Amino acid sequence: MALELKQIIEFLEDFAPLELAEEWDNVGLLVGDESAEIERVITCLTITPDVVQEAIQTKANLIVAHHPMMFRAVNKLTSRSIDGKMLLDLIQNRIAVYSPHTAFDSAAKGINQKLAEDLGLTKLAPIRSIEHERLPAESGSGRYGELPKPISLEELLEKTKQVMSVPHLQYVGEMGSTITKVAVACGAAAQYLSDARQLGCEVLITGEARFHGCLEARSTGMSLIVAGHYATERPAVEELANVLNQSFSEIEVFPSQVENDPLQWSVS
Repeated sequence: MALELKQIIEFLEDFAPLELAEEWDNVGLLVGDESAEIERVITCLTITPDVVQEAIQTKANLIVAHHPMMFRAVNKLTSRSIDGKMLLDLIQNRIAVYSPHTAFDSAAKGINQKLAEDLGLTKLAPIRSIEHERLPAESGSGRYGELPKPISLEELLEKTKQVMSVPHLQYVGEMGSTITKVAVACGAAAQYLSDARQLGCEVLITGEARFHGCLEARSTGMSLIVAGHYATERPAVEELANVLNQSFSEIEVFPSQVENDPLQWSVS
C-alpha cells in the first residue's frame, strides 16, 4: 500500500507546525512532488551520502531529515560537490526530502519536550514561549522544569550520560553544587543561558556551546552541560519514526541504520 506524500506532509505540519520554525530556517518539503506515492520512509538527523545510499538501497521514497539541506541558495547543481551529488541522486531516484528542524525542536511533542521528559523533569514549560493562535500553549523554544528532588551537578551529569547514551560529557560548574531546576535546549543552543538563569534554573543542558558561552556560564554562576549535538537530537528522530508508524499503517517507517555521530570519543 502507499500514501500520497501530501498526506504525510499534512501530518508533519500538524505535529511540528512550521510557524514554530526560526526565521532563518529552511523547513518543510525541500525536494519532491506532493502527489508522489510513498511506501517507505527513513528518518534521520542529517542527510549524508551514506544515508542517501541507504534510501536508494531500501527503496525509500521519502527522507524526513531533521537538519535541512540547502540552507543557502543553490547556484549550481552538479556532481562535483557533495551536496550536488546527493541532490542529483535523490531526484534521479524520486526520493523526497522533508525537514522539520527548528519547528520540531519547539513543538509541543518535539525534541526538547522529549529531552526534558527523559530527564524526569516536571512542571515543564518553554524557555521562550511562542504565541500563535493555532499553536498549543506549550509550544516554544527549549524547555525547563523541576527535578523530583534536588541533586548534585555530579549526579545530574551521570543521569544525563545514561539518558543520552554518551560515555563522557563536557561541563561548566562545581560538582557539589545543588540542582533543582533544569533547562534543556537541543543542538547548539547556549544562547539560552541568560533565559534559563532568569527562570531560576541552575543548569542548562545543550548539545554544543562556544567557548564564550562557557565563559558566560562560569562568570554568572550557571552550570552548563554539553552533551553533543547528535546525542541531544538523534533519539527524537528515532521516536519520530515510531510516531509515523503508529499514525500510518499503510507505509513502513524506520530510522536510518547507517547514521552515526561523526565525533568519536578517545578512551585511551
